[in-house]
Amino acid sequence: MDKKQEKYDKAYLRMAQEWAKLSHCNRKQVGALIVKNNTIISDGYNGTPSGFTNSCEDENGDTHWYVLHAEANALLKVVRSSQNAEGATLYITLSPCKECSKLVIQAGIKRVVYLNEYKDISGIEFLKEFGIAINHIKEL
Repeated sequence: MDKKQEKYDKAYLRMAQEWAKLSHCNRKQVGALIVKNNTIISDGYNGTPSGFTNSCEDENGDTHWYVLHAEANALLKVVRSSQNAEGATLYITLSPCKECSKLVIQAGIKRVVYLNEYKDISGIEFLKEFGIAINHIKEL
């Protein structure tokens, strides 16, 4: 990878980290950006659907089933806009789970750059199988 791309990748990941701070989730705060043609076309963070309480966890600290992942929120924002994610790059602070990896493929994203690895890496393995370029940046 060239140095210029690496510089941009790290900058977008730092921005995704800032976006993660908007999450109301206690256990894990995750941020995502979708970039196409050097332009941020969408952003997202993990949280509850619009109109729900902002509480992501129950009294036992378990995540509510209806909490949306950051990449899902970012992809849904694209759907509601005049943009599309075909050929775009997803920048995310935590690697996609297997459920979200299906959404990434279906949306036409061609590259995923992530900072931290999710406990189950089957989502990343699935993306690789479909030819999605993966870049794990371990430190900014």
